Amino acid sequence: MKAPHALLLQGVAVLIGGLVIGWFAQNAASNLARRSMELDFGFLGSAAGFSMPFQILSFAPTDTYFLALVTAFANTLLVSALGVVTATVLGLGLGVLRLSPNWLLSTVSGAIVELVRNTPQLLQIVFWYVGVLQLLPLARQSLSFGDIAFLNIRGLFLPAPVGGPWSSALIIAFFASLALVPLARRHLAPESHRSGLFWLIPPLLLLALVLSVDGWSLPALKGFNFVGGMVLPPELVALWAGLSLYTAAFIAEIVRASVEAIGKGQVEAARSLGLKPWLTLRLVVLPQALRLMIPQMTNQYLNLIKSSSLGAAIAYPEIVQIFAGTVLNQSGRAIEVMVIVMGVFLMINLAASAALAQLNQRVALKER
Repeated sequence: MKAPHALLLQGVAVLIGGLVIGWFAQNAASNLARRSMELDFGFLGSAAGFSMPFQILSFAPTDTYFLALVTAFANTLLVSALGVVTATVLGLGLGVLRLSPNWLLSTVSGAIVELVRNTPQLLQIVFWYVGVLQLLPLARQSLSFGDIAFLNIRGLFLPAPVGGPWSSALIIAFFASLALVPLARRHLAPESHRSGLFWLIPPLLLLALVLSVDGWSLPALKGFNFVGGMVLPPELVALWAGLSLYTAAFIAEIVRASVEAIGKGQVEAARSLGLKPWLTLRLVVLPQALRLMIPQMTNQYLNLIKSSSLGAAIAYPEIVQIFAGTVLNQSGRAIEVMVIVMGVFLMINLAASAALAQLNQRVALKER
């Protein structure tokens, strides 16, 4: 039970916070009234009147501002998810290489980490977009990867699955199962050995999704451009590279510090059992270091998601560039737009933080 003075301090802090929020709200309301304006989100139902150069959801100029919000939100989630996965893999690799007994590997990886960490993230994103991707060859001179993927100044062209009639429903069901299965397993059958059957649902849905694919559409050069397949535009590739490498540099330091925090006795015990260095790292050191890494990596993942807003600098159609830029200029609803954008980022980060907190709880040492 908390002491009375601790509860009193918390109550005072809540009261002060409420007064500050109330003051801001009253100030905004008075300023709107002075300009004969009112807080109104009805503009979300109006036609947008613009198109997006890249979208993973279908969007047309005749669609509403709300659909523009959903489409930009999906673009933000796409680059954030790609960045998190890539940064994790690169960061783990760089962190392990920094601990390598090979002088060349440890020095090169250390130089990469220090270079990336000590230069502005926006500068790196612009460098990838202007200094690398804009210097790629034209479509007819594309860089070919096995004649199934092509890279040129217009983007990265990849094969795309041709979905069957149930593909969209299966995609939604698969991602919903990833969120709901842990909850069902914990609350419906926490003590039953059958609760492990819940984990069969996502792979079965994924298998059904793969089987629902009717075939693959391959990119092919027709005239001056490629048709078929799917294309990742240079804006997405540059933002993806910039976010991934910048975050990977910090993750590499987290991995290095976490591995070095594991007692040397663990390594010596593993070697006394005849385990090779790679197996010692994979089976003994990394599983223990993971408990130290996850809380720190959570902050890096959240920073990466928020930094996706830097895509506005290279015209990637994420939520800040589309909604806080184009929609704000057209509608004139500055306060409403900013509230929506902040709310969306708050929702994404709270969801990601909750998921990573669950993961941290699962790997944490349990008191006996």
